[in-house]
Amino acid sequence: MSGKPRLHVPQPPARPGEAPDFSYVEISEAGSVDRPDVNARARDIENLAYDMVRVLDEQHTALGPWHPHLEADELIVALRFMLLTRRFDDRMLRAQRQGKISFYVQCRGEEAVAVAQTLASDPGDMLFPSYRTQGAQIARGRSVVDLMCQCLSNSKDMCKGRQLPTMYHWKRGNIFSVSGNLATQYPQAVGWAMAAAIKGEDDIAQAWIGEGSTAEADFHHALTFAAVYNAPVILNVVNNQWAISTFQGYAGGERRPFSARGLGYGVASIRVDGNDFLAVYAVTKWAADRARQGFGPTLIEQVTYRAAAHSTSDDPARYRPKDEVQQWPLGDPIERLKSHLITEGVWSEEQHAALDAEIIEQIDEGWTEALSYGSMTHGPFLDKSELFEDVFADMPTHLILQREKLRRTREEEI
Repeated sequence: MSGKPRLHVPQPPARPGEAPDFSYVEISEAGSVDRPDVNARARDIENLAYDMVRVLDEQHTALGPWHPHLEADELIVALRFMLLTRRFDDRMLRAQRQGKISFYVQCRGEEAVAVAQTLASDPGDMLFPSYRTQGAQIARGRSVVDLMCQCLSNSKDMCKGRQLPTMYHWKRGNIFSVSGNLATQYPQAVGWAMAAAIKGEDDIAQAWIGEGSTAEADFHHALTFAAVYNAPVILNVVNNQWAISTFQGYAGGERRPFSARGLGYGVASIRVDGNDFLAVYAVTKWAADRARQGFGPTLIEQVTYRAAAHSTSDDPARYRPKDEVQQWPLGDPIERLKSHLITEGVWSEEQHAALDAEIIEQIDEGWTEALSYGSMTHGPFLDKSELFEDVFADMPTHLILQREKLRRTREEEI
């Protein structure tokens, strides 16, 4: 007898009160995945979309052909950036709970993705981040005070009060504005990369979205253009298992890895351990070299875990086990890099504690300075006349009149 069609509704492996279950995550042995030449055809390296590139094993030793062989001082700098990102995150979450800022999105557990990928890029490369890539700003040298001021929407806010907290941008650092509209940065990055190629430049673009956003049309539009025009771009899917309260299976993660979606477009696709700094760095460097040498785009799936809530408006205890983060099989990215450095004999628990204390002091001092520029409730505040700036290249008459009316009103109040 033939069966009847049945609707399949994806189900999370565990709900609140149940034991965490990550048996669905397919993990390759560290060092077991081959590293092809950057000029390899996408059809010849399809296994990379299904295997998982890993460098660090359970003993924190670096293994295999993807080992990037970075110097110890380079890794210590990376560790500092990751730890600074986490402590910045901690302070901003506390500030939101205290009513000092209105909203915040943490990136706890995903620090290796942004930091490693930014360090693997060149300064001229254009980054199109998502709202969980604070580490990209920090790795490019952005002051935490600048980031804090944006969250405070104060007189030094880079966005002049026009964006939600965490929607940073940095023109001088080649970091595009974060958008609350998901997946928009994908076609923007592809378009920027195409323009760079037309101009004969060596710079490439890199963009990030979450796995849930692969269901957006922009994801497919971007891949089509990237493949057809051989755009020098890296397109990252950060699979942190949850799109707010929606399990990754709802976006199609049960069927095939998200990285495999690039194969249908003829795009080189790689799946990587997103909590292994060395693996993320190596894969990104490979993709960057591939793009820079004219061999086209790469789609990278970063397999990681969103350790915190989706945002300060979210309570993950309502949809997943409270202790799920402790059971995540790929561990914590900061702890793993720290343990690797200790295993290599170039770091110690004492040095790490000292670094952490130094960073916390830096964050404390930065927060004090940021507050001196104002907050949502205490001045100094943004100049209201700036509402009319940065909208049109040539300000139209009706805005000129409105600005003048505001000026007169303020003078009368004084």
